[in-house]
Amino acid sequence: MTRAFRILGSAAVPALALLAAACIGIERKSTTSPTSLRSLAGVWSSSSIIPSPESCSNFQWRVTEQTANSLTGSFSATCAGGLTLSGTAHGTLTTATTITWSASGVATAPGLPSCGFTLNGTAQLEGDRIVVPYTGNTCLGPVSGTEVLTRR
Repeated sequence: MTRAFRILGSAAVPALALLAAACIGIERKSTTSPTSLRSLAGVWSSSSIIPSPESCSNFQWRVTEQTANSLTGSFSATCAGGLTLSGTAHGTLTTATTITWSASGVATAPGLPSCGFTLNGTAQLEGDRIVVPYTGNTCLGPVSGTEVLTRR
């Protein structure tokens, strides 16, 4: 019996060590953030052409810089009254499919002095498109709406 116990005992030690290691567990942390952003570099634009009196259209966002969770690039749009917006846009990924964004720059229109504009919102990544609700101010007053951007 002693010999049997020694044989079983010698096999049991590695088994117990393995069992103890399994109970302790090894935690592995991923180095990839759950909010990593797929490549969105390039030109994204909307297809609507005629804005309503309180909205803008013909959005174009040229994403020129991208990190794991942010986007930066040039921005342009057309608003009612012939107002043309041009400036920069910045976005921060807040979830895997949500981008909090803002745009600012100069608005110009025939017969009016140039003025600043600001737009902001929370966009949703939906497959190959970005749905961009926005609110903001131009020299012709407040604007709001939703544009759908697709890569061009």
